Amino acid sequence: MSALPPLSAVRVFEAAARLENFTAAAQELGMTQAAVSYQVKLLEDRLGLSLFQRAGRRVLLTDKGREIAPVIIRAFDQMRQGFAALAQDHSMVLTISCTNSFAHLWLAPRIGAFQMRHPGLAVRIQAEDAVVDLARTGVDLAIRGGKGNWPGLEARLLTHNRLAPMCSPAWLARHGPVADAQALHALPRLSPDDMWWHEWFAAMGVEADPAGGPPGIALDSQVMEGRAAIGGQGIAILNLFLWKAEVEAGLLVEAMPSYVREIASYWIVYPPHARNTPKVKAFRDWISAEFAAAIADDPEGRYLPRDE
Repeated sequence: MSALPPLSAVRVFEAAARLENFTAAAQELGMTQAAVSYQVKLLEDRLGLSLFQRAGRRVLLTDKGREIAPVIIRAFDQMRQGFAALAQDHSMVLTISCTNSFAHLWLAPRIGAFQMRHPGLAVRIQAEDAVVDLARTGVDLAIRGGKGNWPGLEARLLTHNRLAPMCSPAWLARHGPVADAQALHALPRLSPDDMWWHEWFAAMGVEADPAGGPPGIALDSQVMEGRAAIGGQGIAILNLFLWKAEVEAGLLVEAMPSYVREIASYWIVYPPHARNTPKVKAFRDWISAEFAAAIADDPEGRYLPRDE
């Protein structure tokens, strides 16, 4: 199969043939007229035949030019239509990546409000605890916990988080009161090796239990840990804000007083090129307003600690 001519030259020929005007083609392509003439000459030299004949300031297609022009114009039309359809489909679907806990406990109960504001936008929530590659997966944006430094992505802070050891009121009535943080080492803790426990104990000035403490139930998500705590299975270390409804309903209580801010915070992240796309901007504005309202409704910082 013969190699194709340079596609840059074919692109210029398509515009010039369709418009039958080098100046108009140059304006459409954002080039100079001299550059259009050069690309056409390059294509003609490659093919060994003339595609245009010059008549003063006008250019006319030759017989060979009229023969190939409809084929090239049709091919570019099909490409334009294909890319337009692709862009249209992509612009109407918003794919969000977040952890299972954030999806189940915060986003899923609220995403309907965003959908109602943007009824023409289809929303897909991709809930998984692994960090996804936005560029390779086609995910538009993500809600992540961290310090805001993800290479190649822009990050906007949503909120800091507060960690607290939580249990059911009935469990606390049976095993409490808990004297201090040290005493938690001797009590059944859910997922006792969770990094949040290490963060909380360190913030409370308590060293890790050299004996390892009593055996604990290991669960692989905050959702299961919280539900187990509600069921009276022990103490879970939780993001208090995500369990605000359960706290206010009396299903969960703090096992003991503490005020520990998690090392990681919640961020919305997205590729730089997507920052001003309507769907990303719409969601970023909405979720930022939701967290701003939540912070305003929590002036004492019980659920959402203030910025330091």
